[in-house]
Amino acid sequence: MSDVLMTLWSTIEDRKARPRPDSYTASLFEAGLPRMAQKVGEEAVETAVAALSEEDDRLLYEMADLIYHCLVLLSAKGLAWADVEAELARRFK
Repeated sequence: MSDVLMTLWSTIEDRKARPRPDSYTASLFEAGLPRMAQKVGEEAVETAVAALSEEDDRLLYEMADLIYHCLVLLSAKGLAWADVEAELARRFK
């Protein structure tokens, strides 16, 4: 995992353990899995639309949002990015 992803993951885990009232991440944990799954779906659609119709900087922006929301969902399910990496590695065997 890159330094940026590790920092993001640590922040997500911190907001889950110690929610702050001004934290968007904490609000997602409070809202629960249905809201998190909805956000992943919304961001996936926005990413696909950006890939087809907008500039690369918009695609990168939407992809970052999608990855962030995927990490929040993984955390809520008690999983980690390492689990995704393990699944990807399994597919190459």
